[in-house]
Amino acid sequence: MESFGTWILNFLNTYVVGFGINLIFALIILLVGFKLVKVLITLVQKAKWYQKLDVNVQSFCGNFFSVLLKILIIIVVVDIIGVPSASLIAVLGSAGVAIGLALQGGLSNIAGGVIIMFCRPFHVGDFIITGAGSGVVQDIGIYYTKITTPDNQDIVLPNSTLTSSPITNLSTQETRRLDFDFSVAYSTDIDLARKVLLAAAQNNDLVLKDPTPEVFVAAHGESALTIKLRVWCNSADYWTVHFDMFEDVKKAFDQFAIEIPLPQVTVHMAEEKE
Repeated sequence: MESFGTWILNFLNTYVVGFGINLIFALIILLVGFKLVKVLITLVQKAKWYQKLDVNVQSFCGNFFSVLLKILIIIVVVDIIGVPSASLIAVLGSAGVAIGLALQGGLSNIAGGVIIMFCRPFHVGDFIITGAGSGVVQDIGIYYTKITTPDNQDIVLPNSTLTSSPITNLSTQETRRLDFDFSVAYSTDIDLARKVLLAAAQNNDLVLKDPTPEVFVAAHGESALTIKLRVWCNSADYWTVHFDMFEDVKKAFDQFAIEIPLPQVTVHMAEEKE
C-alpha cells in the first residue's frame, strides 16, 4: 500500500502538477500573445506608409496578418501543453487540404480579391465594363466586387471572374474619343456636309479643341454615303457629348437640307406579253 501511495504521489507530481503548470503558462502565453498581436496590428495601421495603401488593401492585410500571428501563437501554446507540433501541423495541413477542395470556388475568389487589391486594375469609383455588365465600382471585397450600373442596378461579381476575363476601365484616362457615323445621300455636297459637321462640333463647348475634330468619308453604302465625325472630350462629359452631337447634327442637317436617306429597294416589274 505504501509503495502504491508513493506511486500515486509521484504520478501526480510528474504529470498532473506538471501539466497544470504548463497549462497555466500556456494560457498566459495565449492571452498575452493575442493582446500583443492586437497592439502590433494597431501600431502598423497607424504608420504613415500603411495609411498610403488602398483602403481595401489595409483591411485585407490587417485581417490576414492578425489571423496568421494568432495561428503561430496557438501552435506555440499547444507545443507547451505537450502536443507535438509536428503532429499538429500535419493535422492542420490535412484539414486545410480537405477544406480547400470543398471551398475551391471560394478560395479562387479570395485569390482574385488579392490580385485585384495589389495589382489594382481598377479602384472604387472607376467605371468598368465586364462581360457581366458595366458600372461604377462601389466596393472591392475579399470574395466579390460590387458595381452599380448607369440605371442604378447593383451587380455583384465574383473576383475570380474579374481576374480571368478582360476588363475595360473607362476612368483611367482623362479624355475619350467619340466616333459618329452619319448617312447622307449620294447627291450630298461632301464639302458642305464636312463644314456642317465641323461647325456642330466646334459649337459644342464640351468638345475639346485639341485634338481637333475630324470629318471624313468612311464608307460607300448601298443607298448612302457614311461620313464619320471624330471628336474628343473629357471622360466625365462622354455621354453628354454623345447625345448632344446627335441632336445638334440632326438640326444642322435639316437647316442645310442635307438628306439622311432611308434604305431603298428598286423593283422592276416584268411587262406581260399579250
